[in-house]
Amino acid sequence: MAMNLEFTPITREQAIECVRWAYEAPYDLYNVREADRQVEIEGMLDRENHAYAVSSEDQFIGIRSFGEDGRVTGGAYDDVYQDTGGALRPDMTAKGFGEEVLRAGLQFGTRALGFTKFRVAVAAFNERALKVCRRVGFVERQRFLSTSDRQEFVILTLK
Repeated sequence: MAMNLEFTPITREQAIECVRWAYEAPYDLYNVREADRQVEIEGMLDRENHAYAVSSEDQFIGIRSFGEDGRVTGGAYDDVYQDTGGALRPDMTAKGFGEEVLRAGLQFGTRALGFTKFRVAVAAFNERALKVCRRVGFVERQRFLSTSDRQEFVILTLK
């Protein structure tokens, strides 16, 4: 597919757009409840979370973050790996873009931020995301239930 991807610090406008994204079931787990939107926006704008807008052809298509906001409550974490999380705009999902966007995001994290070991937490039912992570080289390390909603998650690491 060879997208021309750009990673830039997320703006307030992009963060507001991102928290309004609405995914179809069962992926609606990733929808941000209206009551939580302001906290999520502020989290994305907190530079310690290293949140970046992902753009292609000047279109905002996703987000990639590097930091503790990539963690899901209930998992066992250490400081060996850099947590990373991401999302694609709902109309970009299930179209084969995930692997390219994830690879580019990890390359950006290494080149621009100096991170070399990555960890992701993915909902266990999300076979699409798990498949992408495995194709990139992530290996499953742990399964756990989120303490917030008892949803099963998988932690995978790379390198």
